Amino acid sequence: MIREPEKFASLLAEVRHFVRSECMPLEQQVDEQDHIPEPLVERMRALGLFGHSIPEAYGGAGLTSEELSLVNIEVSQAATTFRARFGGNTGIASESLVVDGTQAQKQKYLPQLASGRVTGCFALTEPEAGSDATAQKTVAVRDGDDYVITGRKCFITNAPIADLFTVIARTDPQARGANGITAFLVERGTPGLSTPAANRKMGQHGSPVGDVVLDGVRVHQSAIVGGVEGQGFRTAMRALNKQRINLAGLCIGPAIRLVDEMAQRARERHQSGQAIGEFQLVQQMIAESNTEVHAARALLLETARQRDAGQDVTMQASMCKLFASEMCGRVADRAVQLFGGQGYMAGNVAERFYRDVRVFRIYEGTSQIHIANIAKRTLAATA
Repeated sequence: MIREPEKFASLLAEVRHFVRSECMPLEQQVDEQDHIPEPLVERMRALGLFGHSIPEAYGGAGLTSEELSLVNIEVSQAATTFRARFGGNTGIASESLVVDGTQAQKQKYLPQLASGRVTGCFALTEPEAGSDATAQKTVAVRDGDDYVITGRKCFITNAPIADLFTVIARTDPQARGANGITAFLVERGTPGLSTPAANRKMGQHGSPVGDVVLDGVRVHQSAIVGGVEGQGFRTAMRALNKQRINLAGLCIGPAIRLVDEMAQRARERHQSGQAIGEFQLVQQMIAESNTEVHAARALLLETARQRDAGQDVTMQASMCKLFASEMCGRVADRAVQLFGGQGYMAGNVAERFYRDVRVFRIYEGTSQIHIANIAKRTLAATA
């Protein structure tokens, strides 16, 4: 749902200009230095990028799912690391508070997340709790009015620079599966919480990812998201449902960029005395890529509108994430192929996006997990 078309068109134009004039020129530098310059982060704050999905009452823009999807398509046409810098705050790092936080928690943290003064992260994944997120080894033991949290999280986006951690931990050791899991808000500086050096990664250089170590971290019971013990897995899944829609948009943006780059390359590169764009097999790669982009975009916007209408889009969110991430991988592969030897060389736009988008098929649920979930729900709906 787009609430005020003219106002939203202005916001989208502002985002588009920022991405093209300020982010794209820095893509190679950020990739090589593995760091986004702080002045650019300040510009992100000034433009309100950290608060797009946070309600207006707490300093954000309160974008609808459809509006946020269109913004995500725009911001991800530059190297995906730029959106990752503010994406946690406007996505999974704030959504648990938006959907399940107490009023006191919302008032305390959401304005800080919306402004970008605080960077958030969502600490769910563990070495033995990836695709099976219920297999949590991190535990939170009740001690009077406090809880003592012990465990280790891995592959957490923005962990090395985060100020606020949403930590998922098991509070009931006797419970099985999704039961007995609780979400806690933990601030950096809390004794026992540490973040080792960021991991080295295949792509998305400039977006720090790392572990979160919790060694007897003591927090008051008021740190429980929503104030209710045992609801953490539900909170995580509610946040992930929206994030999967967001991620679909973040897969479509790079694919749009790569189709444009492929078309330009096809016009400029010559073989056998003619532009390679005149060869039918090159045209096939471009045509198939552009068709898949449009199909993914249509699926995403339909799902976003359904979510805005209050419908349960759990299966559709999985479909969006699955189709868009796989589509983006195929387009990136075709781009490298079309660029030929140059596409395999470092510093090339096709090579960089090929590395950057590979992770989309892994996080927020692997493609295989989404296939299983879609099949399960489809069978149940047709029984």
